[in-house]
Amino acid sequence: MNIKNIKIALPGEGDRSITIETGKLAKQADGSVVVRMGDTMLLATVVSNKDAKEGMDYLPLSVDYQEKFASSGRIPGGFFKREARPSEYEILISRLIDRSLRPLFPDDYHAEIQVLVYLISADGKVMPDSLAGLAASAAIAVSNIPFNGPISEVRVSKIDGKFVVNPTFEENANATLDIIVAGTMNDLNMVEGSMKECSEAEMVEALKLAHDVIKDQCKAQLELAKLVGATEKREYSHETNDEHLKENMRKHCYEKFYTIATEGLANKHVRNERFEAVRDEFKATLTDEEKEEKAGMMKRYFFEIEKEAVRDCMLNEKVRLDGRKGDEIRPIWSEVAYLPMAHGSAIFTRGETQSLTTVTLGSKLDAQLIDGAVIDGTNNFMLHYNFPPFSTGEAKMMRGTGRREIGHGNLALRALRAVMPVENPYTVRIVSDILESNGSSSMATVCAGCLALMDAGLQITKPVAGIAMGLIADPKSGKFAILSDILGDEDHLGDMDFKVTGTKDGITACQMDIKIDGLSYEVLAQALEQARNGRLHILGEMAKTLAGPNADYKPYAPRIIQIKIPKDMIGAVIGPGGKVIQGIQADTGAVIVIEEKDGMGYVDISSPNKEAIDAALARIKGITTIPEPGTEYEGKVKSIVEFGAFVEFLPGKEGLLHISEVDWKRLDSMQGIFNEGDTVRVKLLAVDQKTGKYRLSRKVLLPRPEGMPEPTEEESNGGGFRSGGGDRRGGDRRGGGHRR
Repeated sequence: MNIKNIKIALPGEGDRSITIETGKLAKQADGSVVVRMGDTMLLATVVSNKDAKEGMDYLPLSVDYQEKFASSGRIPGGFFKREARPSEYEILISRLIDRSLRPLFPDDYHAEIQVLVYLISADGKVMPDSLAGLAASAAIAVSNIPFNGPISEVRVSKIDGKFVVNPTFEENANATLDIIVAGTMNDLNMVEGSMKECSEAEMVEALKLAHDVIKDQCKAQLELAKLVGATEKREYSHETNDEHLKENMRKHCYEKFYTIATEGLANKHVRNERFEAVRDEFKATLTDEEKEEKAGMMKRYFFEIEKEAVRDCMLNEKVRLDGRKGDEIRPIWSEVAYLPMAHGSAIFTRGETQSLTTVTLGSKLDAQLIDGAVIDGTNNFMLHYNFPPFSTGEAKMMRGTGRREIGHGNLALRALRAVMPVENPYTVRIVSDILESNGSSSMATVCAGCLALMDAGLQITKPVAGIAMGLIADPKSGKFAILSDILGDEDHLGDMDFKVTGTKDGITACQMDIKIDGLSYEVLAQALEQARNGRLHILGEMAKTLAGPNADYKPYAPRIIQIKIPKDMIGAVIGPGGKVIQGIQADTGAVIVIEEKDGMGYVDISSPNKEAIDAALARIKGITTIPEPGTEYEGKVKSIVEFGAFVEFLPGKEGLLHISEVDWKRLDSMQGIFNEGDTVRVKLLAVDQKTGKYRLSRKVLLPRPEGMPEPTEEESNGGGFRSGGGDRRGGDRRGGGHRR
């Protein structure tokens, strides 16, 4: 075996190093490496076919990240007990790798490429997602596949006011900024992260630190490639070109495309029809044979010429496709409480992009179960983003949730999670259905989601809005244009898609993809400042609809109250085999969930019906409350006997109201005094610690008649328990016997 390895030191205290090894595992792949940090190990492989499929005009790249349950000594759940389709967590990491690698393969390389990254050992400390991009790039670096890299990914978190590179799970739990950054030796090309209202300056500082570490990791990959002799890349020819055709197309189309771009057509369908008409005019000059033979080539050239014309127009004329200025936001309108039966709902429309979003509140029983190799537990805050084909005026097969939908939903979730109330007993599900789309649909989801949360009455700390920024840059001339609230075409034809969400006080989430080299930090800082101004404008428009959370939940939303009970009382509330808690739920209609944490029992009682909650609460308090002598209670007469009455003063707790404690005047009989079911106010005089009997009094709560002597000390203290008879709930029975 020709095993080669290289070691990379990370900044920070102690031995924080990463090792990359190749030549031991998966040697039939075009490239394979094992990346190790601590006892966490990832195996990355890459294979690319030698030839492209006929007619292929794009890069068929697939990236999959999978965590093996054996890596952490676990067996998968479910019926089949084996790794199945990727979880959303694994899909999100796959997307991070994909977005970092894809722009760096040659534009004319169209052979299929498959990148697989497996987590094969997990120590529970090292966060594997921060190593996955490095592993994938290193596998490509030691292969002969053409690639304009290498790249690497690192995590930068701000913990206790200090930036930390690739922190542990435990450290990262307290982060106020958490971003994963990818880039090459020269530039950054991908950013994804969450923040707790960080400033734009903090963001730029974190990116600079990330890039310094990325440079070291890229150098190490180049050194490893030299060690294994992988500096020569394969030759390929996946495209045929006709420069004469391209020049003719440019002469016919460029000026016409440029003119359309200056017209400021706000309707994208009208604009696309105009562009298509120009294409059809040129095609009409060709024979049917030429059209068929050159179809793929013309499609590629049309895109290149249109892209050049639109970009030149934006840089020269300072006008965008829909006529806006660079920092201008499209018209916004919004509405809340649109759906009468949803717990919260909102419509948010910005230009030709529209989201209808709902919020549903549930109990802990509705929480999502997370069963991963490294991360498991429950999740009580979910956001689902749906992108049906009609939103872009198309008819397509719907084949389940796509990776793009999962990624956009996760971005919006991170944006809103930062402002969720700390004390939140609910499981919250947000669903965004995109009804129209022309750019920035994930940011419309953030805005609509925020309005729907406030409409539902969830007391979020501050409103959140999102905006997508774009960039058109010409490295040759040095000209550039930063675009606020980009259209779909501006994303498609531009050099950057930078989504930024936040409150009036700071950033809560971001996602950036850069398609060009040489983006300076000065331009990035300018884009962030323009995004901040756009965000404040959008927040102002949202405030016109709803400025803050509603004071109360909707009438039909479940109400949840939470109480704490002693840990040793949990069993009493649940009962043998769950008999007690099931009985309470059946009798009241409320849903009860008990969770043990911090040495206490946390009881959640939920129901849309307040009476059901009150009834369940009373039952639970009756079980868990320890009666205190001297306390007054509103009781119910359960039965009447010759020497008094038995009164239920707490649910499940009865005491004897002796005939001598009913009134100040002497009573010879209980006849006519009470009826079963009567409500009576009583005071608990004493509790017999040996038998658990309760002695009650009514007369001490009544005005004392004039001339009656003051009570003795014994009477004032409850008088003790009379001997003879009585059961566990009462006191004296005057001769004993069963109370009935």
